[in-house]
Amino acid sequence: MQVELFKHPHLLVLQINNSIYKLPGGRARFGESDIDCLKRKLLSKLCVGEESHGPEWEIGECLGMWWRPDFETLLYPYLPPNIKRPKECSKLFLIRLPASRRFTVPKNFKLLAVPLCQIHGNQETYGPVISGVPQLLSKFSFNIVEP
Repeated sequence: MQVELFKHPHLLVLQINNSIYKLPGGRARFGESDIDCLKRKLLSKLCVGEESHGPEWEIGECLGMWWRPDFETLLYPYLPPNIKRPKECSKLFLIRLPASRRFTVPKNFKLLAVPLCQIHGNQETYGPVISGVPQLLSKFSFNIVEP
């Protein structure tokens, strides 16, 4: 029996401690562009020890932004009007994976390809940002090409 794993769109997430899920990425250095930071973080999180081997990452458009106004854990999908200097801004980008890529992640992470239908509306498991990705992707049309 042949199982078609990738007939439907999936999201790559990193799992930590069997209960925490996060998207690959991280903090930008001072003066670093969003795209350069994301490429650097993808290499350090998904291609550990491989440096720049393999095809270049194709960074698409920004899907959404979330704001953290102060030191609380809650993220807002907008910048509250009374906040002049937010603590953090998180951006989510659409990234097209290369046709072939070897992923090497640190030992304390697990890399999972989770179907969008499993993520949608599952805020208890994945949190508000990751569970909202299917809704952000609804403005796109996906053409699944079968060989």
